[in-house]
Amino acid sequence: METTARWSSAADLVSGFSSGELSPVEVAAEHLDAIGAGNPAINAYCLVDADLALADARASAQRYAAGRPLGPLDGVPVSIKDLLLTAGWPTLRGSELIEPDDLDWAVDAPAVARLREAGAVLLGKVTTPEFGWKGVTDSLRCGVTRNPWNTDRTTGGSSGGSGAAVAAGLSTLSVGTDGGGSIRIPASFCGIVGFKPTYGRIPLYPASPFGTLAHAGPMTRTVGDCAAMLDVLSGFDSRDWSAMPTPTQRTADLLAQAPADLVGVRIAYSSTLGFGSNDPAVQRNTDAAVAALRDLGADVTVVELQWEDPAWAYHILWFSGAEVVVRAFGPGGMEKIDPGLRQALLRHSGFTAADYLDATALRMSMGVETGKLHEEFDALVTPTMPTVAFEAGVDVPAHSESPDWTSWTPYSYPFNLTGQPAITVPSGFDDTDDGSGLPTGLQIVGARHHDNMVLRIAAAYESAARFATLEGVR
Repeated sequence: METTARWSSAADLVSGFSSGELSPVEVAAEHLDAIGAGNPAINAYCLVDADLALADARASAQRYAAGRPLGPLDGVPVSIKDLLLTAGWPTLRGSELIEPDDLDWAVDAPAVARLREAGAVLLGKVTTPEFGWKGVTDSLRCGVTRNPWNTDRTTGGSSGGSGAAVAAGLSTLSVGTDGGGSIRIPASFCGIVGFKPTYGRIPLYPASPFGTLAHAGPMTRTVGDCAAMLDVLSGFDSRDWSAMPTPTQRTADLLAQAPADLVGVRIAYSSTLGFGSNDPAVQRNTDAAVAALRDLGADVTVVELQWEDPAWAYHILWFSGAEVVVRAFGPGGMEKIDPGLRQALLRHSGFTAADYLDATALRMSMGVETGKLHEEFDALVTPTMPTVAFEAGVDVPAHSESPDWTSWTPYSYPFNLTGQPAITVPSGFDDTDDGSGLPTGLQIVGARHHDNMVLRIAAAYESAARFATLEGVR
């Protein structure tokens, strides 16, 4: 008999597994059936391993039957972005420069290892643009990934496969990566929750070619699931030189103990950061979300930030990393990559060590400025994206003034430069005359190492606003 367990939160699944009302095997099978039926239209998965998923689910069922589950994700279906090493599966990174038999694929990235240790059911790999280089998800190897709300539109990227899979009910949870918004962009466009924690909170191995811009993080349908997943993924790993110590308290527990209101929480609101501009529906929904935060008791202050766009510094750091990646494949590599990436590397080339140091100096200056901001405010809120999802299969929206993806993501990459925790939660839908009905997002940014405050604000807002999914309002 068909069920709808695939739309349940991880917390509800675990509760059902513990009571015997749900079976990890049946839930895994339901997800696999849904992938078979739904993935052709959206192209979220580039690899599905039904045999492994069902074996994981059977092992989980045995643990529940014995009363010994491994934790809050035991038996929960999860997908993995195809930038993260996963033992037994090739990690092709959306590129035709990598072949499945290039390596023996025997190593798990830290996040994947933690999920296995927690008893999660690994369904497969989800799509990314080549090497995760841009803010939409298409590649020569895997094709175009499409938005479940409207398959003519993009999912965003580079964790677009994760966003599409979670939004379409093809995965309860997914692990994404975020070097300039790659979790938050698709989460906003697909109407789900996406969290970029403080840099170093979730370890990475091997080290990202994009250096300290790169984070890993949860993509979920609820804030509670995001916290539970963060607890599993966080912790020291000696392979990551920048890994933070393992937290001594579980974020999910702290979230459960937090007041339901936001009385005493100080929030700064900037709708543009000083250099962005928003579509009318985005602005309306963001203003409404801010009003909801006020209704919850938060002390919200509109701040007129006059930041200058730091894209120039970001481009130096980002495209230097991308150039290193492609160069490693030899002189013929440039001829085989995404044409958009090749053109971007030609545009952004010739950087010197002095340029890199100048970009790093701006990062430090931004860190000082945001540090001062958070002496006064617990969080900063902005729109996540200035627009809803645009046409699938193109790198930038129509009439864009720049071919660079940073031109339409003004509120995401600045906080990769600063390494701060930032979450996106659904803020509503575009109800303008074009009838797009596509999701918008609210971004909540916290001081470094104050991830729990970001999640507390997000959870309170979620409770007040109730998030809508393709299955219905939750």
